[in-house]
Amino acid sequence: MVIVPLYGHCPSLWSLTISMVLDPLYGPCTSLWSSRPSLSSLPLTVVPAPLYGSPPAPLCDPLAPLWVLQCLGPRPPAQACLLSPLRSPQSPLYGSPPLSMVGRPLRLLLSMAPPRPARRGARPFTTVPPVAAAFATAAAARRVAAAGALYGPAMADGERAESCGCPGRPPSPAEQDQAEAEALKTQANEFFKGKDYEKAVEYYSRAIELNPGNAIYYGNRSLAYLRTECYGYALADATRAVELDKKYVKGYYRRAASNMALGKFKAALRDYETVVKVRPNDKDAKLKYQECNKIVKQKAFERAIASDEQKRSVVDSLDIESMTIEDEYSGPKLEDGKVTLAFMKELMQWYKEQKKLHRKCAYQILVQVKEVLAKLPTLVETTLKETEKVTVCGDTHGQYYDLLNIFELNGLPSESNPYIFNGDFVDRGSFSVEVILTLFGFKLLYPDHFHLLRGNHETDNMNQIYGFEGEVKAKYTAQMFALFSEVFEWLPLAQCINGKVLIMHGGLFSEDGVTLDDIRKIERNRQPPDSGPMCDLLWSDPQPQNGRSVSKRGVSCQFGPDVTKSFLERNRLDYIIRSHEVKPEGYEVAHDGKCVTVFSAPNYWRTSSPRSRSQSSRRRSRSSTRTATAPSPPRSWAP
Repeated sequence: MVIVPLYGHCPSLWSLTISMVLDPLYGPCTSLWSSRPSLSSLPLTVVPAPLYGSPPAPLCDPLAPLWVLQCLGPRPPAQACLLSPLRSPQSPLYGSPPLSMVGRPLRLLLSMAPPRPARRGARPFTTVPPVAAAFATAAAARRVAAAGALYGPAMADGERAESCGCPGRPPSPAEQDQAEAEALKTQANEFFKGKDYEKAVEYYSRAIELNPGNAIYYGNRSLAYLRTECYGYALADATRAVELDKKYVKGYYRRAASNMALGKFKAALRDYETVVKVRPNDKDAKLKYQECNKIVKQKAFERAIASDEQKRSVVDSLDIESMTIEDEYSGPKLEDGKVTLAFMKELMQWYKEQKKLHRKCAYQILVQVKEVLAKLPTLVETTLKETEKVTVCGDTHGQYYDLLNIFELNGLPSESNPYIFNGDFVDRGSFSVEVILTLFGFKLLYPDHFHLLRGNHETDNMNQIYGFEGEVKAKYTAQMFALFSEVFEWLPLAQCINGKVLIMHGGLFSEDGVTLDDIRKIERNRQPPDSGPMCDLLWSDPQPQNGRSVSKRGVSCQFGPDVTKSFLERNRLDYIIRSHEVKPEGYEVAHDGKCVTVFSAPNYWRTSSPRSRSQSSRRRSRSSTRTATAPSPPRSWAP
């Protein structure tokens, strides 16, 4: 008995004993090859197609019809599917399935070669001599002959050829690759819908390997890369999609989104213009075009009014003393213009209730913290005693309730409980203002025991694209955002503990030979350049293979274990701690224990209420590391 889509559905199929056959397109089956029954006792002949390797010797009878069976055995239909049912196997190889097969819980069966020609008018599988030759016993042949009656009237040769979509010839290897690629793309789409973007990228990549000329595969993978912030890879895929198909509008749209994320606004604007011309009624495309066009004009205006004169600070135009606090305001206030522990506790509770700090207090914090940060070197060097520890936290990205959870689990900052927050305090999350003002408040309260390092999101371009600028303007004023920008430029770029552990937001360098002295000499009071040591400290990422490669983000580079080892040996360091990347467990130890990544926003991809954020954080927080003076990677992690 061999079942194929050509012959419709089998109402009594579940009463039969069917052996399962592994089909790599649709996932594993569990009975045939795992239990390894005697091949001579199988009730049907299984002849794998060329896609699936060579069949076992007893199954190589030349008269056996070349069909690959994908069946789930004698189970009730409700429990039959290992994966979701294949909704439609339509492809260049197989054509459209009969309506009776679509949506059934049994996975549809795909033919790897056309059936042998039968005499006109003969019923399929009822001609005993050729079929009996393909089976081990006459009993098996009778079983097949009996099952043939389930499929109704015979189909003419022409009908079978038309349904198969490959009249008179077996499918070519190229056609087989295309069919498998389509199946992989379908699975990748399901992973994407489930927000498993890494799996989606994997399956899109496998589809591209089989059919590298399909623009849609590159376009889809580009979108998955965008979701994981691999903007460099997303840009490359979108560009390739457009090269393959000049009319593929989504390729232009995704290339524009990639360039926007990288701050390449003019290039993005050109592609948005193309999309709007082709789809003039697309509201989203129009909105993106208008947003990008506004940024391009704003940048042009800023360049036009720029001069060689020293930029005037926002602080010079502020008159904080004349600002009055209204009588109806009942929130926290600085005591004699100073931050105290009582103020900080009141501030955190005030923010927890989603209330806004008075603008006078916010300006006071910003002006004071700018003075503190401006006195610090680019590379902060800290000495700890053998009994002392410091907690290193990664990205928080405006997730205020995750920040509160860190303090709840690990204790509030103090002289005996020091912290290092390793950049990317803002953007993405809805409470970036609350996060950064809380961190700045603790910096003022414990300037020598609470440390803040700059991340790639403490920059104007990132704030403009990912929300912080808009949030500050909505909650306060454009003038306050300009002051935030000034303060961010004074944040140190790296910190070294006891001359053994180096901490930075991004990672190591695009060139060999960089020393700690080179880091000390970096002029940080500016927006970061597109390349060089300052850019690398904020943007680079580790990779598992040796050497360096083009960055998945489109900025800086990726560095391997050999680069890490060489840098550590040159500078007599033990290991580095960095952030910058989402990690499922909150941290990752790589490069033979010499490169530690820590990420402290467990709800980074989630959008939910403050209550659910806090509860989720309690379950998942492994987002900080406590490191002491011992010359080995940290072994204990916050729960």
